[in-house]
Amino acid sequence: MEIGLILLLVLLVFGAKRIPEIARGLGKGLREFKDATKDVQRELTVDANNRNTSYRPQPPAQAAPQPQAPPAQPAQPVQPAQAAPPAAQPAPDAAPADPPPPAAG
Repeated sequence: MEIGLILLLVLLVFGAKRIPEIARGLGKGLREFKDATKDVQRELTVDANNRNTSYRPQPPAQAAPQPQAPPAQPAQPVQPAQAAPPAAQPAPDAAPADPPPPAAG
């Protein structure tokens, strides 16, 4: 019932001659919209396919091998200090070393 009322109102407002022109214009607009959406979908699909097949990462260039540092040694546990033997004492009769000569100047 409501659709019939709307169609009658459109007929009275636009007239019998203008309704076919309006319908054609709407049809052309809808067709162009559908074509545009299909084109966009096709471009996105082609772009996604090209991106997947055309991009191939190049292997890195062969560089001279760099020397590697030796692996770090693990820290040795600290052991308690042991009593060191007493240091050897110079003999009391040994003469002290001669002092260096004075600088000329």
